[in-house]
Amino acid sequence: QVQLQESGPGLVKPSQTLSLTCTVSGGSVTINNYYWCWIRQPPGKGLEWVGATDYRGTTYPGPTLKSRTSISRDTSKNQFTLQLSSVTPQDTAVYYCAGGPGYFEFDSWGQGTQVTVSS
Repeated sequence: QVQLQESGPGLVKPSQTLSLTCTVSGGSVTINNYYWCWIRQPPGKGLEWVGATDYRGTTYPGPTLKSRTSISRDTSKNQFTLQLSSVTPQDTAVYYCAGGPGYFEFDSWGQGTQVTVSS
């Protein structure tokens, strides 16, 4: 069974770049036809799809954050990462990584990590 674990700083200052890593165990980030995604949930709001990368390394930034989002993967470490630039307090959220056979079809989730943007 694939397991995911997010890691990264819990506090980021406005205008800085938020960097999160998702470590995958029990499977490879190169699993055929598998997608690795970032999702976030701001306080009091619903889930928002941030973006994804897939088994080939192709990336799919979400439409609302596209200009600020960079997603990559490291096959040697079996990890994929999210970088979100020029953050504001509106980027405060619980960030989840997830994996599954489609962009919006997940069968494994990380536990989530709280990121607060504040000076």
